[in-house]
Amino acid sequence: MGPLISYDIISQNSNFLFAFLIGIGFGFVLEASGFSSSRKLAGVFYGYDTVVLKVFFTAAITGMIGLLFLSLFNWINLDLVYINPTYLYSTIAGGIIMGAGFIIGGFCPGTSFCAASIGKIDAMFFIGGLVVGVLIFAEAFPLLEEFFYAKNLGIPTLSEKLGLKDGVVVLGIIFVAMGMFWVGEWAEKKFPREEY
Repeated sequence: MGPLISYDIISQNSNFLFAFLIGIGFGFVLEASGFSSSRKLAGVFYGYDTVVLKVFFTAAITGMIGLLFLSLFNWINLDLVYINPTYLYSTIAGGIIMGAGFIIGGFCPGTSFCAASIGKIDAMFFIGGLVVGVLIFAEAFPLLEEFFYAKNLGIPTLSEKLGLKDGVVVLGIIFVAMGMFWVGEWAEKKFPREEY
């Protein structure tokens, strides 16, 4: 909830309660949308089901528009919103590792917990692999620390890098999303999943 705490609108304890309730709601929506199915999630990589792409792109755009308007009305100070710093090399490596895991296992961390909560065994194994991976990374971190922090780009934003206003960037991303939705629809028709 970030800036709400900084402005003393809610307390730290209320923040944890809201985060807990939002997390439950998010998990419920994931399950209701079918995101506990590894076949549905992997479908985006094979082109036969692009619902995941559409849902998460829509969520990102909704968040961007919401933050933009809250900022324009001075209801939120974007300088108080935490953005993870970008370490280029470790970001690329992490993306490759997570992407490979997503393709192989059919889950991302959030959806694996969603699926495990309804008793899916493959998701439980996926979570086990996730925990083992985290432990290995934590133990090996002293060896990986230099690589992890290499090529620090700070906290770049698209609007800063492109030299455009935030609203123009949001509008551009909306057009990109519409193009991706069209490509997704085309892919679903081109690569239909065979039912067995």
